[in-house]
Amino acid sequence: MIEYPEIIENEQHLEEMLSQPSDELVEMMRTIEGDFIFLGVAGKIGVSMARMAKKACDIAQVNKRLVGVARFSDATQRDLLEESGIETIKGDLLDIDFVKSLPEIKNVVFLAGMKFGTDGNESFTWAMNSYLPGLIVERFKNSKIVAFSTGCVYPLATITSGGCKEIDAAGPVGEYAQSCLGRERLFEFGSIKNNTPVVIIRLNYAVEPRYGVLVDIARKIYNEETIDLTMGYANVIWQGDANDMILRSIQFCESPAKHLNISGPEIISVEEVANRLGELLDKPVKLQGKQADTALLINVTESQKILGTRKVSVDQVLKWTASWIENDNRLLGKPTHFEVRDGKY
Repeated sequence: MIEYPEIIENEQHLEEMLSQPSDELVEMMRTIEGDFIFLGVAGKIGVSMARMAKKACDIAQVNKRLVGVARFSDATQRDLLEESGIETIKGDLLDIDFVKSLPEIKNVVFLAGMKFGTDGNESFTWAMNSYLPGLIVERFKNSKIVAFSTGCVYPLATITSGGCKEIDAAGPVGEYAQSCLGRERLFEFGSIKNNTPVVIIRLNYAVEPRYGVLVDIARKIYNEETIDLTMGYANVIWQGDANDMILRSIQFCESPAKHLNISGPEIISVEEVANRLGELLDKPVKLQGKQADTALLINVTESQKILGTRKVSVDQVLKWTASWIENDNRLLGKPTHFEVRDGKY
C-alpha cells in the first residue's frame, strides 16, 4: 500500500512519488513476459513511468531490460533514467533509419507526440502525431503496444452525459485533435494489418504540482488573475495513478486495437476547484464568464472495470499543488490550454 505525505518537499521527493508502483503493477511485472521500451520517454510523463516500471521489477525481483528512447534535449532526464537502471538510446524517432535500428522488444509504450505550439506549426504536429505512429506500428509489429492518445479526439460533451465513452464516435476539433485521431487510425491500421496487439490510451488530464489543469488554475489565483469559466469542467488524474494504470493496460492489448479512457472518476468543476484553491492559498478568487453546458469530458467506466480507479483524490492533489506554488517551487512552464474550445493550442 502506497502512503502519501501531507506535503511534497522538493522535486526529488516528487519524482519518487510519481514513480511509486502499486501492488498490482508489481504483480504484473512478476508474471508478464518480455522487456519494455519507452518511445518518447523524455516528455512530461515518460521518465516517471519508466522509473515506476523499474521499481516494480525490483520489488517483484524480476530482471527485465527497460529502454528509454528520446532526443534527450535535457540531459538531466537521461542521467536520472540511467541512474535508476534504465538503458537509454538517444535519437530522432522521425528518422526512419534510427527507428529501424531500435532493438526488438516485446512491450512498447509509445509516448511521443506534439501539442504545445501546434497552432502555426501544423506540419510538424502531423508528422509527430500521425506519420510517426505509422513508422512505429510497422517497426514493432511483433510487439504489444500501449499508445498514448488524448480525450481531445472526442467532441465536446454535455455535463449530464457523464463524458464520452470509448464506443462513441470521434469528433476532433482543430488540427491538433485531428492529428491525434490520425495517430489512432495509424495504430488501428497496423494492428489489423499485422495482427499486432494494441491498446490506445485516451488520457484526460494527468496532473502533478509542476504541470496540469490544477496548476494552471492555481497560478492564476496566486497571481490574482481572473479565471474564465467558459470551459467549466474537466477530468483529471494524479500522474502517478495514470502511470500505474497505463503500464498495467499492456495486459489488455488486442487486435483490432482496444481503446481505453483514463482519468479520475469524477467530473471536476473549475469554479469549485478555484474556490478550494483560493482557500488553500488564502487568495481572492476572480471569476468571469458562465460555465458552458459542454466540455471536453471522458467516461472511465470501462477502464475502471479492468484497472480499478485512481488512488489519490483531487483534494489531495489540490493541497500538494497549493503548497508547491506557495513555496515557489519550479513549474514546467507548459500551460495545458484546457480552457480552449476551438482546438487551437
